[in-house]
Amino acid sequence: MVESWKQRAHQLKSETYALYLAYRDPCTPWYARLWAALVVGYAFSPIDLIPDFIPVLGYLDDLVLVPLGVLLALKMIPPDVWAESRERAREAMAEGRPVSWAAAVVIVLIWLLIAAVGVAVLVRVLRR
Repeated sequence: MVESWKQRAHQLKSETYALYLAYRDPCTPWYARLWAALVVGYAFSPIDLIPDFIPVLGYLDDLVLVPLGVLLALKMIPPDVWAESRERAREAMAEGRPVSWAAAVVIVLIWLLIAAVGVAVLVRVLRR
């Protein structure tokens, strides 16, 4: 069973990288590119929106959000672009997993924004 999960995780990584390659293809429509950029940026970010150390929820985003994002993008990308991207992704994944530091910065900024809003609400509540 563990080996099955590892295989699925590797397949998801490969599919996500294929999505990145499809994003870069000029035949991909603009709306599919936008969605693909969001999904790929989140998937390859070294920082998650919901940190993995939070029980259950930490892995829920990786197990649900990324596959759903890839599935939705797959419906927007032309089939020939997707087939070529998947083949190129299989070859590239043998070299290592890509990481998006720009996406990491965005995730950190989102957490800082959430913390700032939380502090502002707490200050208002305590002043009453």
